[in-house]
Amino acid sequence: MTWLTAAQALQLLGVRPQTLYAQVSRKAIRARPDPSDARRSQYHEKDVRLLAQRRAGKRRDEAVAAAAIGWGDPVLPTGIATAVAGRLYFRGQDTVQLAEAATLEDVAALLWGAPAASPDAPEATSPTSSTAPAATAQGLPAVARAMRALAERAATDPSTQGLDASELRAQAWSVLHTVAQALMDDGDAAPGRPNQPIHQRLARALGTPAAADLLRRALVLMADHELNASTFATRVCASTGASLSACVLSGLSTLSGPLHGGAWQPVRQLIDATLRDGAEAALAPLVQQRRLGPAFGHPLYPDGDPRAQALLSHLHLPPGYAELQLAAWQLGGERPSVDFALSALAQGQGWAPETPLTLFALSRCVGWLAHALEQVANGSLIRPRARYVGPPIDEAAPAPVADAATAPSRWHP
Repeated sequence: MTWLTAAQALQLLGVRPQTLYAQVSRKAIRARPDPSDARRSQYHEKDVRLLAQRRAGKRRDEAVAAAAIGWGDPVLPTGIATAVAGRLYFRGQDTVQLAEAATLEDVAALLWGAPAASPDAPEATSPTSSTAPAATAQGLPAVARAMRALAERAATDPSTQGLDASELRAQAWSVLHTVAQALMDDGDAAPGRPNQPIHQRLARALGTPAAADLLRRALVLMADHELNASTFATRVCASTGASLSACVLSGLSTLSGPLHGGAWQPVRQLIDATLRDGAEAALAPLVQQRRLGPAFGHPLYPDGDPRAQALLSHLHLPPGYAELQLAAWQLGGERPSVDFALSALAQGQGWAPETPLTLFALSRCVGWLAHALEQVANGSLIRPRARYVGPPIDEAAPAPVADAATAPSRWHP
Protein backbone atom coordinates (compact mmCIF):
# COMPACT_ATOMS: atom_id res chain seq x y z
CA MET A 1 0.00 0.00 0.00
CA THR A 2 1.42 3.36 -0.99
CA TRP A 3 -0.91 5.60 1.03
CA LEU A 4 -1.81 5.09 4.71
CA THR A 5 -4.78 6.16 6.78
CA ALA A 6 -4.17 8.41 9.77
CA ALA A 7 -4.61 5.46 12.13
CA GLN A 8 -2.02 3.41 10.26
CA ALA A 9 0.44 6.30 10.15
CA LEU A 10 0.00 7.02 13.86
CA GLN A 11 0.56 3.36 14.72
CA LEU A 12 3.81 3.23 12.75
CA LEU A 13 5.10 6.49 14.19
CA GLY A 14 3.87 6.02 17.75
CA VAL A 15 2.94 9.69 18.06
CA ARG A 16 -0.15 11.82 18.72
CA PRO A 17 -2.21 13.22 15.82
CA GLN A 18 -0.85 16.72 16.44
CA THR A 19 2.69 15.46 15.79
CA LEU A 20 1.60 13.80 12.56
CA TYR A 21 -0.04 17.03 11.37
CA ALA A 22 3.09 18.99 12.29
CA GLN A 23 5.24 16.67 10.18
CA VAL A 24 2.88 17.19 7.26
CA SER A 25 3.12 20.96 7.63
CA ARG A 26 6.94 20.69 7.66
CA LYS A 27 6.69 18.63 4.45
CA ALA A 28 8.41 15.69 6.12
CA ILE A 29 5.35 13.57 5.25
CA ARG A 30 3.30 13.97 2.10
CA ALA A 31 -0.48 13.91 2.41
CA ARG A 32 -3.45 13.91 0.05
CA PRO A 33 -7.26 13.86 0.40
CA ASP A 34 -8.74 10.38 0.84
CA PRO A 35 -10.41 9.55 -2.52
CA SER A 36 -13.31 7.91 -0.66
CA ASP A 37 -13.79 10.68 1.92
CA ALA A 38 -12.54 14.21 1.22
CA ARG A 39 -12.81 15.06 4.94
CA ARG A 40 -9.97 12.69 5.70
CA SER A 41 -6.36 12.53 4.56
CA GLN A 42 -4.00 9.80 3.48
CA TYR A 43 -0.26 9.78 4.21
CA HIS A 44 2.58 8.59 2.02
CA GLU A 45 3.82 5.27 3.37
CA LYS A 46 7.45 5.73 2.36
CA ASP A 47 7.66 9.07 4.21
CA VAL A 48 5.99 7.64 7.31
CA ARG A 49 8.30 4.62 7.47
CA LEU A 50 11.40 6.74 6.92
CA LEU A 51 10.43 9.07 9.77
CA ALA A 52 9.61 6.08 11.99
CA GLN A 53 13.09 4.67 11.38
CA ARG A 54 14.67 7.99 12.33
CA ARG A 55 12.68 8.05 15.54
CA ALA A 56 13.72 4.54 16.50
CA GLY A 57 16.66 5.87 18.47
CA LYS A 58 20.40 5.97 18.08
CA ARG A 59 21.86 2.88 16.48
CA ARG A 60 25.18 1.25 17.18
CA ASP A 61 28.13 2.66 15.23
CA GLU A 62 28.48 -0.37 12.99
CA ALA A 63 24.76 -0.30 12.14
CA VAL A 64 25.00 3.37 11.24
CA ALA A 65 28.01 2.73 9.02
CA ALA A 66 26.29 -0.18 7.28
CA ALA A 67 23.12 1.82 6.70
CA ALA A 68 25.10 4.77 5.35
CA ILE A 69 26.20 2.68 2.38
CA GLY A 70 22.63 2.72 1.06
CA TRP A 71 21.11 6.23 1.15
CA GLY A 72 22.18 6.72 4.74
CA ASP A 73 24.00 9.45 6.60
CA PRO A 74 26.90 11.32 4.93
CA VAL A 75 30.15 9.36 5.13
CA LEU A 76 32.75 11.60 3.42
CA PRO A 77 33.34 15.35 3.71
CA THR A 78 33.11 17.25 0.43
CA GLY A 79 32.86 20.84 -0.74
CA ILE A 80 31.62 19.91 -4.21
CA ALA A 81 27.89 19.21 -4.16
CA THR A 82 25.01 18.43 -1.83
CA ALA A 83 21.26 17.90 -1.88
CA VAL A 84 19.45 19.95 0.75
CA ALA A 85 15.71 20.51 1.23
CA GLY A 86 14.86 19.15 -2.18
CA ARG A 87 17.46 21.18 -4.10
CA LEU A 88 20.86 20.29 -5.54
CA TYR A 89 23.79 22.67 -5.05
CA PHE A 90 27.22 22.88 -6.71
CA ARG A 91 29.69 24.76 -4.51
CA GLY A 92 26.73 26.43 -2.82
CA GLN A 93 25.03 27.45 -6.08
CA ASP A 94 21.59 26.15 -7.01
CA THR A 95 22.05 23.74 -9.91
CA VAL A 96 18.75 24.63 -11.56
CA GLN A 97 19.74 28.30 -11.65
CA LEU A 98 23.18 27.40 -13.03
CA ALA A 99 21.53 25.46 -15.84
CA GLU A 100 19.84 28.62 -17.12
CA ALA A 101 23.06 29.89 -18.70
CA ALA A 102 26.15 27.88 -17.68
CA THR A 103 27.97 25.42 -19.92
CA LEU A 104 29.53 22.14 -18.87
CA GLU A 105 32.91 23.86 -19.09
CA ASP A 106 31.67 26.56 -16.70
CA VAL A 107 30.58 23.92 -14.20
CA ALA A 108 33.91 22.12 -14.54
CA ALA A 109 35.76 25.33 -13.69
CA LEU A 110 33.44 25.87 -10.71
CA LEU A 111 33.73 22.34 -9.31
CA TRP A 112 37.46 22.02 -9.91
CA GLY A 113 38.29 25.47 -8.54
CA ALA A 114 39.93 26.13 -11.89
CA PRO A 115 40.19 29.15 -14.18
CA ALA A 116 37.77 28.97 -17.08
CA ALA A 117 39.25 27.07 -19.99
CA SER A 118 38.55 27.26 -23.69
CA PRO A 119 36.95 24.16 -25.22
CA ASP A 120 40.21 23.20 -26.93
CA ALA A 121 42.21 23.52 -23.68
CA PRO A 122 43.66 19.97 -23.60
CA GLU A 123 45.91 20.55 -26.59
CA ALA A 124 47.55 23.44 -24.77
CA THR A 125 47.65 21.91 -21.29
CA SER A 126 48.51 18.28 -21.90
CA PRO A 127 50.59 17.92 -25.04
CA THR A 128 51.78 14.43 -24.12
CA SER A 129 48.31 12.94 -23.72
CA SER A 130 46.27 11.99 -26.75
CA THR A 131 42.63 13.04 -26.66
CA ALA A 132 41.63 10.88 -29.63
CA PRO A 133 40.28 7.35 -29.22
CA ALA A 134 42.14 4.64 -31.06
CA ALA A 135 40.96 3.81 -34.54
CA THR A 136 40.18 0.25 -33.40
CA ALA A 137 37.44 1.68 -31.14
CA GLN A 138 35.35 2.84 -34.09
CA GLY A 139 32.06 0.99 -34.36
CA LEU A 140 31.85 0.32 -30.62
CA PRO A 141 29.06 1.76 -28.46
CA ALA A 142 29.82 5.26 -27.17
CA VAL A 143 30.61 4.26 -23.58
CA ALA A 144 32.82 1.41 -24.80
CA ARG A 145 34.78 3.90 -26.93
CA ALA A 146 35.28 6.12 -23.89
CA MET A 147 36.44 3.15 -21.81
CA ARG A 148 38.92 2.21 -24.52
CA ALA A 149 40.29 5.74 -24.74
CA LEU A 150 40.61 6.05 -20.96
CA ALA A 151 42.27 2.65 -20.61
CA GLU A 152 44.87 3.63 -23.20
CA ARG A 153 45.59 6.84 -21.29
CA ALA A 154 45.61 5.16 -17.88
CA ALA A 155 48.42 2.88 -19.03
CA THR A 156 50.80 5.84 -19.43
CA ASP A 157 49.34 8.89 -17.64
CA PRO A 158 51.27 9.93 -14.52
CA SER A 159 50.15 9.30 -10.97
CA THR A 160 48.49 12.21 -9.24
CA GLN A 161 51.05 12.04 -6.44
CA GLY A 162 53.53 14.88 -6.58
CA LEU A 163 51.54 16.97 -9.07
CA ASP A 164 50.60 20.50 -8.04
CA ALA A 165 47.09 21.92 -8.38
CA SER A 166 47.68 23.53 -11.76
CA GLU A 167 49.12 20.32 -13.21
CA LEU A 168 46.20 18.30 -11.88
CA ARG A 169 43.64 20.69 -13.35
CA ALA A 170 45.42 20.63 -16.70
CA GLN A 171 45.23 16.85 -16.65
CA ALA A 172 41.55 17.05 -15.71
CA TRP A 173 40.73 19.24 -18.73
CA SER A 174 42.58 16.83 -20.95
CA VAL A 175 40.74 13.79 -19.55
CA LEU A 176 37.37 15.51 -19.97
CA HIS A 177 38.06 16.17 -23.63
CA THR A 178 39.29 12.61 -24.15
CA VAL A 179 35.95 11.35 -22.86
CA ALA A 180 33.98 13.92 -24.87
CA GLN A 181 35.69 13.09 -28.13
CA ALA A 182 35.39 9.35 -27.61
CA LEU A 183 31.67 9.57 -26.78
CA MET A 184 30.93 11.75 -29.81
CA ASP A 185 33.19 10.30 -32.49
CA ASP A 186 31.56 7.17 -33.94
CA GLY A 187 33.35 7.54 -37.25
CA ASP A 188 30.16 8.76 -38.94
CA ALA A 189 28.87 12.16 -37.80
CA ALA A 190 31.52 14.81 -37.23
CA PRO A 191 31.54 16.01 -33.59
CA GLY A 192 31.93 19.69 -34.45
CA ARG A 193 34.97 21.92 -34.31
CA PRO A 194 37.38 21.45 -31.36
CA ASN A 195 36.95 25.09 -30.29
CA GLN A 196 33.17 24.78 -29.86
CA PRO A 197 31.62 24.20 -26.42
CA ILE A 198 30.99 20.55 -25.67
CA HIS A 199 27.19 20.80 -25.87
CA GLN A 200 27.39 22.28 -29.37
CA ARG A 201 29.79 19.60 -30.54
CA LEU A 202 27.54 16.90 -29.06
CA ALA A 203 24.43 18.35 -30.73
CA ARG A 204 26.21 18.23 -34.06
CA ALA A 205 27.42 14.67 -33.46
CA LEU A 206 23.86 13.59 -32.66
CA GLY A 207 22.61 15.21 -35.86
CA THR A 208 20.41 17.76 -34.05
CA PRO A 209 22.21 21.14 -33.88
CA ALA A 210 18.96 22.82 -32.78
CA ALA A 211 19.00 20.74 -29.57
CA ALA A 212 22.26 22.30 -28.37
CA ASP A 213 20.64 24.36 -25.60
CA LEU A 214 18.66 21.37 -24.28
CA LEU A 215 21.90 19.40 -24.17
CA ARG A 216 23.62 22.24 -22.35
CA ARG A 217 20.94 22.22 -19.66
CA ALA A 218 21.02 18.46 -19.27
CA LEU A 219 24.81 18.30 -19.02
CA VAL A 220 24.91 21.01 -16.36
CA LEU A 221 22.14 19.46 -14.28
CA MET A 222 23.81 16.04 -14.14
CA ALA A 223 27.43 17.08 -13.60
CA ASP A 224 27.51 15.80 -10.01
CA HIS A 225 25.22 14.21 -7.46
CA GLU A 226 27.02 13.75 -4.18
CA LEU A 227 28.50 10.34 -3.37
CA ASN A 228 26.70 7.92 -5.66
CA ALA A 229 28.18 4.56 -6.66
CA SER A 230 30.32 5.75 -9.57
CA THR A 231 31.58 8.79 -7.65
CA PHE A 232 32.54 6.64 -4.66
CA ALA A 233 34.43 4.27 -6.98
CA THR A 234 36.23 7.27 -8.46
CA ARG A 235 37.23 8.56 -5.02
CA VAL A 236 38.50 5.14 -3.92
CA CYS A 237 40.66 4.99 -7.04
CA ALA A 238 41.91 8.56 -6.52
CA SER A 239 42.82 7.79 -2.92
CA THR A 240 45.45 5.32 -4.17
CA GLY A 241 47.27 7.96 -6.22
CA ALA A 242 46.10 6.56 -9.57
CA SER A 243 46.05 8.85 -12.59
CA LEU A 244 42.95 10.94 -13.26
CA SER A 245 42.23 8.90 -16.40
CA ALA A 246 42.24 5.73 -14.29
CA CYS A 247 39.93 7.39 -11.74
CA VAL A 248 37.41 8.37 -14.41
CA LEU A 249 37.63 4.88 -15.92
CA SER A 250 36.64 3.51 -12.49
CA GLY A 251 33.64 5.81 -12.40
CA LEU A 252 32.62 5.02 -15.96
CA SER A 253 32.91 1.27 -15.36
CA THR A 254 30.62 1.58 -12.34
CA LEU A 255 28.19 3.74 -14.27
CA SER A 256 27.86 1.03 -16.92
CA GLY A 257 25.93 -1.21 -14.50
CA PRO A 258 22.18 -1.60 -15.15
CA LEU A 259 21.28 -0.29 -11.67
CA HIS A 260 23.15 2.97 -12.24
CA GLY A 261 23.69 4.32 -15.75
CA GLY A 262 21.41 1.68 -17.25
CA ALA A 263 18.34 3.25 -15.67
CA TRP A 264 17.18 4.45 -19.11
CA GLN A 265 16.24 0.87 -20.02
CA PRO A 266 13.36 0.36 -17.54
CA VAL A 267 12.08 3.85 -18.39
CA ARG A 268 11.83 2.95 -22.07
CA GLN A 269 10.22 -0.37 -21.14
CA LEU A 270 7.57 1.50 -19.16
CA ILE A 271 6.90 3.80 -22.11
CA ASP A 272 6.59 0.84 -24.47
CA ALA A 273 4.14 -0.82 -22.05
CA THR A 274 2.19 2.43 -21.69
CA LEU A 275 1.81 2.81 -25.44
CA ARG A 276 0.73 -0.82 -25.68
CA ASP A 277 -1.47 -1.33 -22.60
CA GLY A 278 -1.96 2.08 -20.97
CA ALA A 279 -0.13 3.73 -18.08
CA GLU A 280 -2.07 2.11 -15.23
CA ALA A 281 -1.39 -1.37 -16.57
CA ALA A 282 2.27 -0.52 -17.15
CA LEU A 283 2.70 0.70 -13.57
CA ALA A 284 0.57 -1.97 -11.89
CA PRO A 285 3.44 -4.42 -11.15
CA LEU A 286 5.60 -1.63 -9.72
CA VAL A 287 2.79 -0.23 -7.59
CA GLN A 288 2.21 -3.72 -6.22
CA GLN A 289 5.91 -3.95 -5.32
CA ARG A 290 5.78 -0.44 -3.78
CA ARG A 291 8.48 0.91 -6.06
CA LEU A 292 8.27 3.15 -9.10
CA GLY A 293 11.99 3.77 -9.58
CA PRO A 294 14.07 4.51 -11.46
CA ALA A 295 11.53 6.40 -13.57
CA PHE A 296 9.78 8.04 -10.61
CA GLY A 297 10.72 9.08 -7.11
CA HIS A 298 14.14 9.71 -5.57
CA PRO A 299 15.27 9.17 -1.95
CA LEU A 300 16.92 12.62 -1.82
CA TYR A 301 13.92 14.49 -3.25
CA PRO A 302 10.58 13.66 -1.58
CA ASP A 303 8.85 16.46 -3.50
CA GLY A 304 10.36 15.57 -6.86
CA ASP A 305 13.75 15.58 -8.54
CA PRO A 306 14.56 19.25 -9.32
CA ARG A 307 16.82 18.21 -12.20
CA ALA A 308 13.92 16.43 -13.87
CA GLN A 309 11.56 19.35 -13.31
CA ALA A 310 14.08 21.81 -14.75
CA LEU A 311 14.61 19.73 -17.89
CA LEU A 312 11.01 18.66 -18.46
CA SER A 313 9.85 22.28 -18.34
CA HIS A 314 11.69 22.82 -21.64
CA LEU A 315 10.49 19.66 -23.41
CA HIS A 316 7.50 18.69 -25.50
CA LEU A 317 6.80 15.22 -24.14
CA PRO A 318 6.73 12.40 -26.69
CA PRO A 319 3.73 10.02 -26.77
CA GLY A 320 3.19 8.06 -23.57
CA TYR A 321 5.30 10.20 -21.26
CA ALA A 322 2.59 12.60 -20.06
CA GLU A 323 0.14 9.74 -19.48
CA LEU A 324 2.75 7.77 -17.54
CA GLN A 325 3.77 10.81 -15.50
CA LEU A 326 0.17 11.50 -14.45
CA ALA A 327 -0.51 7.87 -13.56
CA ALA A 328 2.64 7.64 -11.42
CA TRP A 329 1.46 10.59 -9.36
CA GLN A 330 -2.11 9.36 -9.00
CA LEU A 331 -1.19 5.76 -8.18
CA GLY A 332 2.05 6.16 -6.26
CA GLY A 333 2.44 9.80 -5.32
CA GLU A 334 5.81 9.99 -7.08
CA ARG A 335 7.17 12.56 -9.52
CA PRO A 336 9.54 11.94 -12.45
CA SER A 337 13.24 11.31 -11.91
CA VAL A 338 16.02 12.70 -14.07
CA ASP A 339 16.16 9.30 -15.81
CA PHE A 340 12.57 9.84 -16.97
CA ALA A 341 13.47 13.33 -18.22
CA LEU A 342 16.56 12.13 -20.10
CA SER A 343 14.55 9.38 -21.76
CA ALA A 344 11.91 11.92 -22.82
CA LEU A 345 14.63 14.20 -24.22
CA ALA A 346 16.24 11.38 -26.22
CA GLN A 347 12.92 10.05 -27.51
CA GLY A 348 11.70 13.49 -28.51
CA GLN A 349 14.86 14.22 -30.49
CA GLY A 350 14.88 10.84 -32.21
CA TRP A 351 18.22 9.83 -30.69
CA ALA A 352 19.27 6.24 -30.07
CA PRO A 353 17.65 4.70 -26.96
CA GLU A 354 20.98 4.49 -25.12
CA THR A 355 21.77 8.21 -25.60
CA PRO A 356 20.80 9.03 -21.96
CA LEU A 357 23.76 6.91 -20.85
CA THR A 358 26.06 8.87 -23.17
CA LEU A 359 24.80 12.17 -21.76
CA PHE A 360 25.12 10.87 -18.22
CA ALA A 361 28.71 9.70 -18.77
CA LEU A 362 29.84 12.92 -20.42
CA SER A 363 28.26 15.15 -17.82
CA ARG A 364 29.26 13.13 -14.77
CA CYS A 365 32.87 13.01 -15.93
CA VAL A 366 33.10 16.57 -14.63
CA GLY A 367 31.90 15.50 -11.20
CA TRP A 368 34.17 12.46 -11.10
CA LEU A 369 37.16 14.63 -11.84
CA ALA A 370 36.10 17.12 -9.16
CA HIS A 371 35.90 14.35 -6.56
CA ALA A 372 39.20 12.87 -7.70
CA LEU A 373 40.90 16.26 -7.31
CA GLU A 374 39.34 16.72 -3.88
CA GLN A 375 40.42 13.25 -2.77
CA VAL A 376 43.97 13.83 -3.97
CA ALA A 377 44.08 17.06 -1.97
CA ASN A 378 42.77 15.15 1.05
CA GLY A 379 45.72 12.76 0.78
CA SER A 380 44.15 9.82 2.61
CA LEU A 381 43.54 6.24 1.49
CA ILE A 382 39.91 5.10 1.55
CA ARG A 383 39.97 1.72 3.24
CA PRO A 384 36.79 0.84 5.17
CA ARG A 385 36.53 -2.23 7.42
CA ALA A 386 34.27 -5.17 6.66
CA ARG A 387 31.64 -6.49 9.09
CA TYR A 388 32.27 -10.22 9.09
CA VAL A 389 29.16 -12.44 8.83
CA GLY A 390 30.84 -15.73 7.84
CA PRO A 391 31.30 -19.02 9.74
CA PRO A 392 32.29 -18.80 13.43
CA ILE A 393 35.96 -18.05 14.06
CA ASP A 394 38.08 -20.30 16.23
CA GLU A 395 39.49 -17.71 18.59
CA ALA A 396 41.43 -20.40 20.47
CA ALA A 397 43.77 -21.00 17.54
CA PRO A 398 47.23 -19.50 18.21
CA ALA A 399 48.13 -16.47 16.14
CA PRO A 400 51.25 -16.69 13.97
CA VAL A 401 54.27 -14.98 15.44
CA ALA A 402 56.05 -12.56 13.12
CA ASP A 403 59.61 -11.43 13.60
CA ALA A 404 60.88 -8.00 12.66
CA ALA A 405 62.03 -9.16 9.23
CA THR A 406 58.63 -10.48 8.20
CA ALA A 407 56.31 -8.10 10.03
CA PRO A 408 53.97 -6.25 7.66
CA SER A 409 54.58 -2.61 6.96
CA ARG A 410 52.15 -0.08 8.47
CA TRP A 411 51.35 0.90 4.87
CA HIS A 412 50.14 -2.59 4.01
CA PRO A 413 46.61 -2.48 2.55
